[in-house]
Amino acid sequence: MIAHLERPAGPAPGGRRLLADLGPGYLANGLIGFIFSATGPVAIILAVGTRGGLTQAELASWVFGVFFINGLLTLAMSWRYRMPLGFAWTIPGTVLVGPALQHLSFAEVVGAFYVTSAVVLLMGLSGWVKRFMQALPMPIVMGMVAGVFLRFGLDLVRALRSDVGIAGPMVIAFLLLSAVPALGRRLPPVIGALLAGALAIAMLGRIDAAALGSFALAQPLVQAPVWSVAAMVELVVPLAITVLVVQNGQGVAVLKAAGHEPPVNTIAAVCGIGAALSAAVGAVSTCLTGPTNALLTSSGERHRHYIGALCFGTFGVLFGLMAPTFTSLMLAAPAEFIMVLGGLAMLRVLQGAFLASFGGKFSLGALISLLVTVADISMLNIGAAFWGLVAGFAVSWLMEKGDFVAAARV
Repeated sequence: MIAHLERPAGPAPGGRRLLADLGPGYLANGLIGFIFSATGPVAIILAVGTRGGLTQAELASWVFGVFFINGLLTLAMSWRYRMPLGFAWTIPGTVLVGPALQHLSFAEVVGAFYVTSAVVLLMGLSGWVKRFMQALPMPIVMGMVAGVFLRFGLDLVRALRSDVGIAGPMVIAFLLLSAVPALGRRLPPVIGALLAGALAIAMLGRIDAAALGSFALAQPLVQAPVWSVAAMVELVVPLAITVLVVQNGQGVAVLKAAGHEPPVNTIAAVCGIGAALSAAVGAVSTCLTGPTNALLTSSGERHRHYIGALCFGTFGVLFGLMAPTFTSLMLAAPAEFIMVLGGLAMLRVLQGAFLASFGGKFSLGALISLLVTVADISMLNIGAAFWGLVAGFAVSWLMEKGDFVAAARV
């Protein structure tokens, strides 16, 4: 089975190579990717866990696991393969766990996390994941990705309407730095937007001063699993599909669109290992994140994108160690600040996703994939992104047979 794992194309970068590849734009991409992960997605964990009756210590342990463990995986894989491989946790999987916590104990849910990790690991070692990815037309996958990422663009517009005092200066700074290349080379546009937003928040007094003085280190709890048939039936298959098809599918598609060739089977195997380590501290399964990898590859030279991933992984490890402190700081910022930051960083990525979806073959299937994903209706405890892929493939198979024939000849 190990034979199916892809080996790195070359040696890992040494110290001199790392220093030569460093650049403010790549560090900025890593920082923005981290800020994205450390705000809205963390709020989802807190909301799901609180409704599920988890204690503050269990929630802190969960946050520690998804950042510290996945930060280490990101550092190791991005350095060894010299490409951006940002690992995080499955956000749809986190949402999926919410209803389960209403009638299952946390220990039973953790048991399902462990079994999911074994399934994902075996799928990676067997090589089935890569074969499936190769069989799925890329425009249909990118249609799903565009549907997932569309909300970031919509959030940008909504933030301008709901809080122009913060959103306005951020957009103006971004447009100015983007329109004047000489300025943009000195200060990356997204970082300029971040600084403008931070200045606006400070001038308007829109941050909770109490959050600035708090400090606490994470104290992870080792969670003992309980093996429950009910938990396995409800969670394992949906979680595995979410990780392997929806989340990893997004991440792989984003990286391929940026010119990278991600090691699909190895990524799945690493996700399985990461999911087992995360389960030990009560955290949901590991995945190759789509949005963050999109941010890491949003600008710059392809062969230097991995620097952003190393930055993202470093911040993730630090966040995990000081999860309570950073969580309170991030959540103290207005929601519009995060909405604008994510929207601006995603603009070019979203543009590329639409071009990849509708620039050639399988365009009808890509459209159906996008529409079903945007509708955000889940069935059988599996999110809309998966059903977008299914619907897009089915429609293309029925109505775009010529595109399948042409693709088979290539």
